[in-house]
Amino acid sequence: MKNLLKNFGIVILTLLLIALVFSTFRSPEDKPEKIGISTLIEQINNGQVESLSIEGDTIQVVLRDQDKKQQEVKKEIGQTLSELLDEYGVSQEKRLAIGQIQVKEEEGWKVALRVIAPYLFPFLLIGLIIFFMSRQVQGVNNRAMGFGQSAARQAKQDDKDKKTFQDVAGAHEAKEELEEVVDFLKNPKRFTDMGAKIPKGVLLMGSPGTGKTLLAKAVAGEANVPFFHISGSEFVEMFVGVGASRVRDLFQKAKKAAPAIVFIDEIDAVGRKRGAGLGGSHDEREQTLNQILVEMDGFDPHLGVIVIAATNRPDVLDQALLRPGRFDRRVVISMPDIKEREEILLVHAKGKPLSEDVSLKKLAERTPGFSGADLENLLNEAAILTVRRNKKTITEEEILESIEKVMLGPQRKSRVMTEKDRKMTAYHEAGHAVVAHFLPNCDPVRKVSIIGRGMAGGYTLSMPEQDIHYKTLGKFQDELAMAMGGLVAEETVYGHENMTTGPASDLKQATHMATAMIMRHGMSEKLGPRQYGDNEELIFLAQEIHAKKNYSEKTAELIDEEIDRVLSTAKKRAEKIFHDHRKEVDALVSVLLEKETVEQEEFLVVMGTPGAQKEEKIKEETVTGTITV
Repeated sequence: MKNLLKNFGIVILTLLLIALVFSTFRSPEDKPEKIGISTLIEQINNGQVESLSIEGDTIQVVLRDQDKKQQEVKKEIGQTLSELLDEYGVSQEKRLAIGQIQVKEEEGWKVALRVIAPYLFPFLLIGLIIFFMSRQVQGVNNRAMGFGQSAARQAKQDDKDKKTFQDVAGAHEAKEELEEVVDFLKNPKRFTDMGAKIPKGVLLMGSPGTGKTLLAKAVAGEANVPFFHISGSEFVEMFVGVGASRVRDLFQKAKKAAPAIVFIDEIDAVGRKRGAGLGGSHDEREQTLNQILVEMDGFDPHLGVIVIAATNRPDVLDQALLRPGRFDRRVVISMPDIKEREEILLVHAKGKPLSEDVSLKKLAERTPGFSGADLENLLNEAAILTVRRNKKTITEEEILESIEKVMLGPQRKSRVMTEKDRKMTAYHEAGHAVVAHFLPNCDPVRKVSIIGRGMAGGYTLSMPEQDIHYKTLGKFQDELAMAMGGLVAEETVYGHENMTTGPASDLKQATHMATAMIMRHGMSEKLGPRQYGDNEELIFLAQEIHAKKNYSEKTAELIDEEIDRVLSTAKKRAEKIFHDHRKEVDALVSVLLEKETVEQEEFLVVMGTPGAQKEEKIKEETVTGTITV
């Protein structure tokens, strides 16, 4: 408001000055004609002058003609009219012929302005420069004084972007936990009368894109209380003590606005374990963490300020943050299941003209392992693709293509491939698809394509029919054989000496899977039920993850032998299936070379099992399906 009044005053003053300047000038039509002294003397001698008006060094002349023409003559300063006329020899008779002679006194301010103006304007210019420089310095001082203030922003609760639990699809268990927080903020007396204390801190844990920030906004919207949000990285600066000062300022603001919510996003930026960073316990990040711990532990239990924090790395947080009295309630937000994905798609489908052939339920089935952010991006990509194709509604074709674009990247149709490369890619992908189809524990093959996407030259897309929560040894073995299908196809058709770099990503995927089976899941009879290697994060330098070796060199050799055995067995199984069903492989290759892409229905026809449904299988932990390139 102060800035508005100041700017308004400056505008009014500027307009007044402009009006004053323009008022001193007459229009060109009113300006008298400027003439010389000799012309005036000639007019006086001819009797043409009706009146003279003298003011300072200016003589205003009015002639006797019909238009009463006005003229202006400049004379020397201090010279009188009589002296001027005497100098030019004007007779007394001609002087008397002038109708009227009037002498006006010049106003004092005009005289003073004429005298001091040449000196005044430079001083004014210098004064203005000094004034603006001092204002700039004052602004810097104000910013310096506010350097330790919190950059937390208070969300407005009356705007159109207000979120409630109705805007959050899925995450039913998480919403139930947070409803208690909302109830406490609305009716704290119910809890205090029972002697109950609401958790001072709520930690939202989950993978990126699962809706942690959205849930925090929904809590603020439901409770209709002030909502202060800030990122963990905004506390830390290069100057020591600034982060702690900002923490104090943030909690001071929240206490004044209580009941209120403080939301710290990505708290692992300042909440990592202490004593492992450069500088020991004296670096800026750890001082900021210490201040957060002090502020949270010093809360009045009836104050009504609740801290909500979000992170996708709870394993690196300091234990002091997680103890009772601070972040003592942990809400896990997992990846949405098929029902929750359908609810999320329904929310994000609002405002998008979907075609009648689009089934959100089928779309939820095709997107296992997608987070809420992935599903939002999926429908957005489908809408963009629809606009590019000049369509009025979003059809199933755009949505299915958007799924692959989100998972793999855009198509590379412009990539020029020789017929030999196309045929080799077709055999590679056919090897994956056929092996997966005839193994009982592999997910159904949804699509096979030899059109490149992202970094892949072709891909085989297989997805489960329902959400998977546990993974069996049999499923691991079948997926390893599927991963080896491309390598087996190239070796069988073109020979070992003509192998390409195509199977590199398959071998990497298979090696990681076999290593996890042996070292993490205890799926080796030879090594027994034990986990080998203890992965821990080293925060000291580069924040790299290294495996802590908790076994002997002799055991390391056995681990290598077991990994080799698992991979070799998977390759032999893939070779057997490939040779037993070579006819189906060749048929699929012919269709791929002709159409480049084969959908699930057509794939089943080529395999000789149209409309067949795979038998029920034990399911694994939730995954995004299998993409083999």
